[in-house]
Parts: sequence; structure tokens; C-alpha cells
Amino acid sequence: MNKIRVTRSIVPNLFTLMNLFGGFMAITRISAEDFTGAAGFIVLAAVFDVLDGAVARLTQSTSEFGVELDSLCDAVSFGVAPAFLLYKAHFHAQGDIGVILASLPAIAGVLRLARFNIQFAESTDKRYFRGMPIPASALTLLSYTMFYHTGSQSYIIPHDWKPTCMTFLTLLVAGIMVSTIKYDAVPFPSLKAFRERPVLMLYFICGLLAAILSRGAAVFPFMLSYILIGIVRGTYTVIISYSRTLDDLDEDSIDDDF
Repeated sequence: MNKIRVTRSIVPNLFTLMNLFGGFMAITRISAEDFTGAAGFIVLAAVFDVLDGAVARLTQSTSEFGVELDSLCDAVSFGVAPAFLLYKAHFHAQGDIGVILASLPAIAGVLRLARFNIQFAESTDKRYFRGMPIPASALTLLSYTMFYHTGSQSYIIPHDWKPTCMTFLTLLVAGIMVSTIKYDAVPFPSLKAFRERPVLMLYFICGLLAAILSRGAAVFPFMLSYILIGIVRGTYTVIISYSRTLDDLDEDSIDDDF
């Protein structure tokens, strides 16, 4: 009789499956229009998403199977669930157009994950992602919907502006997920990470503390700053690259004159 072989990878994979379970529970809560409960399960899925990677590194059990499983679970928890929340909380009133708009974060997220899986093995710089990660996009949309579209901070945005703001944010998040803009990966907390990237570590720690102290209300401003930092850095990189290209062309033309 063959013995069942239990490998170390089962531990992080169980955390990954709990991520999926959180996404599934969020969908059931959204169906019941319990948006607060759904938000809690999506945040819980994000916690398990962080833990599975940390556990895989600690147990040295990272694998291609784990990467693929993680992406499939992320597609549900941070793609489908938040998109369904957007639809039920706002876009359902816009008919077929609303269905299309609400689906965009899920579609863009799946494309983003597929591209990540292809490029993951070839990537040499693990400090950055190409395009905003799908968990970050889910937290952005979730925090805006729960605190600023409705909820405790909804008074900040005039009622007449809310449909436009929701549509713009949905298009923005979907667009930057499939873009090639570089976004910082969250460093694994360690002394080495603090020594190598102290500013980035302090940035994420301050964001976490602000989220806790504000009971979640500060998550959206923090995520908005994360989005803008990536866009500004990407724009600066393009401008510098274009400037260098022009300089090279000018030097070539001078050489041709001689």
C-alpha cells in the first residue's frame, strides 16, 4: 500500500485556499447585501494572501504549483468579489453599462495575474510589480466603496459627484493593473529590508498604523497615494527616457555632420 506523502508545501497552500474561502464567503455576503461582512471577508482573504507567501518563504516550499494556485485564488477574492461588490453597491442601477463597468476590475485583474505568472520566473527584480497588484486594487475599490461612497466618510464627496467618482476610480484601477507602471512590492519585514529600503518600510508601516487608528477610513487615502506614486514615477521615467533618446539622436546627427 502506497503511503500518502505530505510535503512542506501543503502548509502555505492551505493558507492560499483560505484566501479563496474568504473570497467565496465575501460573494455570499454581497448576495445578501451585507457589504460590511463582505468587506471583512475580503480583508481576511488579503491577510491569508500575505501569510501564504510568508509561510512559503519560511518553510522554503515555494513552487510553481503554489504560484498558480495563488493566482487562481486571487482572481476570485480580489477580482470577482470586489467587482460584484461594485455592481451591487452602485453599478446595478446603470443596467448593461453598469455590468460592463463593474466587470472591468475582474477582467483586468485576471489579465494582470496571467501576465505575472508568465513573467515571474524571468523577473530578476522582485522589488517591483509591473502594473498594480490585484490585492492592492481590491483594497482601493473596497475602501472607497465602504467609507467614501457610503459609510462614515461619505459626506466628503458631494452626492452628485459620486457616480462619476466611482466610474473614474473603477476605470483607473482597471487601467493601471494592466499597465506597465512599476509598483513597489511590500517587503517582507526584516532587518535586511529596513536597511535596504528604510523609506519604503516606514511608508507601509505608517499606512498600516493609520488604517488601524482610523478603523479603516485611512486605507483609501493611503492606496490613492500608492497609485499616484507609481504614476508619478512612471511619468518621470518616461520623460527621462525620452530626453535621453533625444540627446542620443542629437549626438548622432552631430557625428553625421562631421
